[in-house]
Amino acid sequence: MARLELKALAKSFKGNAVLSDISLSTAQGEIVVIFGPSGTGKTVLLRLIAGVDDLDRGAILVDGRDVTDVAPDRRDIGMAFQNFALFPHMSAFDNIASPLTARRMNGQAMRDGVMGVARMLKIDHVLDHAPRELSNGQKQRTALARALAGSPKILLLDDPLRNVDAKLRYEMRLELPPLLKQSGATVLYVTQDYKEAMALADRIAVLIDGRFVQVASSEEIYLNPASVRVARLFGDPTINLIEVVPRESAVGVAVSIGNKVLELGAGHRAAVGRPALLGVRPEAMRIGAPNGGIAARVIAVTPLNERAVTLLKTQDGQEILASQPAQDRTAEPDSDVGIHFDEKDILLFDQSNGARIGAGAGA
Repeated sequence: MARLELKALAKSFKGNAVLSDISLSTAQGEIVVIFGPSGTGKTVLLRLIAGVDDLDRGAILVDGRDVTDVAPDRRDIGMAFQNFALFPHMSAFDNIASPLTARRMNGQAMRDGVMGVARMLKIDHVLDHAPRELSNGQKQRTALARALAGSPKILLLDDPLRNVDAKLRYEMRLELPPLLKQSGATVLYVTQDYKEAMALADRIAVLIDGRFVQVASSEEIYLNPASVRVARLFGDPTINLIEVVPRESAVGVAVSIGNKVLELGAGHRAAVGRPALLGVRPEAMRIGAPNGGIAARVIAVTPLNERAVTLLKTQDGQEILASQPAQDRTAEPDSDVGIHFDEKDILLFDQSNGARIGAGAGA
């Protein structure tokens, strides 16, 4: 196991900044998922850590040792790519053994190393196959086995499940965390899939526009996103964002949505007088009788297996999504209903810059 520390990394290509002021410290054996939209610099970051690309500024430390200018093969870092990148002329065994061969290991020690990681990943029965004879799932596991075979202190995984089918991707989300923990490596794992990020991570580092905008546990990021952009990246359907202007009330803070005045409590006092977006996850919405809640009309209902997603419109024209267990569905299109949600499920964001304000945001 090793600690990885990134200090103010920066990288530009042809004058265009890709990464700016990237700083992160991991614990030994921690799985940190680098998550963000396409084009935000996730793969570039892994290449910098691996030594494939050179930094413009900053430093990379492994267990306190500065490896910024150390050759890639001397950093004790393993990497697996999303496109597998297997040597087509080699068997699966030889592909996995390649980092051990590079260290001039041979004989029984090399065979034991390959077999050990192959058994762990359940591909020991295809070691004599060429890559063209392997399924995508077997290719993915072979690439991962190659990265693990050298027992690296740091393991970099660049969206390794992106090119496998949905069934295998689901299975690997369950299997990977214990496998990675068993390897003992500290892991940086890149993905664009928020469900994958939440399933695998000890912590998630959200990368947007070349910067980490929030680093926290899966639960913390989902329940307490730092900004509107972070909130929108997690959840399907996406979070509801309702335009409001919070004002003081007799018991704290209140907002008006359609026909309803909602009391938010004193914890949101920092938002008073500021045009804001009130965020509520669709699964926190409850649909009931028209009286007592926010009056709305049902526009459409979309069944999604065990859940039903309902699109509603309030009296002041704001659209709201509610996600409910299918068996609890009662609303039908063109019916009038009331929308209910709890104060604890409310997030407030500044309309001008998208930053979180109010309770739990440090504002």
